[in-house]
Amino acid sequence: MISYEKEEGGHMGQIALRWVGEDSKMFIGRDSYGHTVVAGSWPREGGEQWQEWKALKPSDLLVISLCSCSAYDVVEILKKQRQRLSGLDITADAKQAPEPPYHFTDIHLHYVITGQDIAARKVEKAIELSQNKYCSVAATIRGVAKITYSFEVKGESAG
Repeated sequence: MISYEKEEGGHMGQIALRWVGEDSKMFIGRDSYGHTVVAGSWPREGGEQWQEWKALKPSDLLVISLCSCSAYDVVEILKKQRQRLSGLDITADAKQAPEPPYHFTDIHLHYVITGQDIAARKVEKAIELSQNKYCSVAATIRGVAKITYSFEVKGESAG
């Protein structure tokens, strides 16, 4: 069962997580729409100090969420501006503190926009709006980590 509660003007969906069990540190998460993701590691037999990441690292999920949130905004904004967008790739370089809890200190996002006759100024404005106004993940992380970005626009031939 998925429930929604209204809190301070917005809807909040229920997120769930289940431990796989046994000797693992594997978890299955479910979002408010029922989609699942696996996160965690499994220790190598006989090696308590070594773990093999068999699924996404939880900290990487946070950076993936930042990329996804911003990508959604950028695509929406550019389409509304009638840009002929055919591709968007984002790579993230994220630095974490050397001591627990290993919080992120710096995250740099590099956007590669592909399409026909894409205006660089519109791309920059779309990214800026996403990072500073629309992306809830960026708004959450911004108080802890410095988020920077760069971008490039790759054109396509019309043929």
